[in-house]
Amino acid sequence: MDEQLELTPGPPPRVVDVDDYRARADAGDHTEVNETTPTALLSRIARDFCRNAAPVQIRGTLEAPSNRSVWLDRDLQEWITFDNIDHLRVLGGGTLNGNGHQWWINSCKTDRSMRCVTGPTALYFRRCNHLLVEGLQIRDSMQMHVVIAYSWRVLVSRLLITAPGWSPNTDGIHVSNSREVLISGCIISTGDDCISIVTGSMFIRATGIFCGPGHGISIGSLGANKSWAHVSDVLVEKATLVGTTNGVRIKTWQGGDGHAERITFQDISMHNVTNPVIIDQNYCDSMTPCHEQGSAVAINNIRYRNIRGTSSSKVAINFACSNSVHCDGIVMQDVFLVGEDPYVSCSYMNARVVELGYNFPYCRAEM
Repeated sequence: MDEQLELTPGPPPRVVDVDDYRARADAGDHTEVNETTPTALLSRIARDFCRNAAPVQIRGTLEAPSNRSVWLDRDLQEWITFDNIDHLRVLGGGTLNGNGHQWWINSCKTDRSMRCVTGPTALYFRRCNHLLVEGLQIRDSMQMHVVIAYSWRVLVSRLLITAPGWSPNTDGIHVSNSREVLISGCIISTGDDCISIVTGSMFIRATGIFCGPGHGISIGSLGANKSWAHVSDVLVEKATLVGTTNGVRIKTWQGGDGHAERITFQDISMHNVTNPVIIDQNYCDSMTPCHEQGSAVAINNIRYRNIRGTSSSKVAINFACSNSVHCDGIVMQDVFLVGEDPYVSCSYMNARVVELGYNFPYCRAEM
């Protein structure tokens, strides 16, 4: 994880004006229904880039349709998607505006009387190897802002991702089933996880991240609906979290199977974070109660090193592990967290914790 990803340089950017595509459509080049809608225009531009293997540079502001029916009538789950492209370079200077307000106020997370509907992701990369994404601003996505899925050797750098703190399910960067991903120098302020890393992801490094507001930096959730999950070899370092509901978190559902292992959180600064360090093996994001199960995703070889700052709750460290599959190999080294009442505590259940260096609050080593 200490090696920097290197991507070979590509050809110079090719400049495309969206208005050129609109003019072609108005002149009779109608290959799709409603070709002049922003979503359809972007789809055509993406196809042309893929055919010509050119880098993509986004300038100005691209705005998604704010009317939910545009998406729901066509069952669209993604706004801008790049699929199965090697050596793709998406360069910034511009802004993607998801216009997500109507999705948020009609979310079942905001209003429990509403039907739960998955909103579109703003920017989705699927099966893209040797991918570079750099310098973009993405704001107010309908749901997740950026998704990296089934990809290998990815560099995501200098993104500015923003949405209101109350906006539901608006994860900043979501990594799934991907390997060798470096996320560097990003500022993420949303209503959900700043970074979420889920099953099938290995050798992931996030460095130089500012997070807040939001739900912190999370591994998971893993093992929902009794599924098998695996995340390994993750390094989160040099991060600053301000006013988040969680700091660094591992969350798994009861009833799942698999492993979350060899995960390190180090050199992290926290300010007014509600749950600075948390492992939750009984995670339940459901309208109905989650009953205790006889299996769980195993959590082992987790290291916390040089984490300092303030907790807005009295429990600064919370390891809530499963009765059936205990957390093992948790190492705390030079973790110092205080609150308004300086005597914050460590709460742990079914976890084997080893203390190195000077730690506060102190977590006993017994099960």
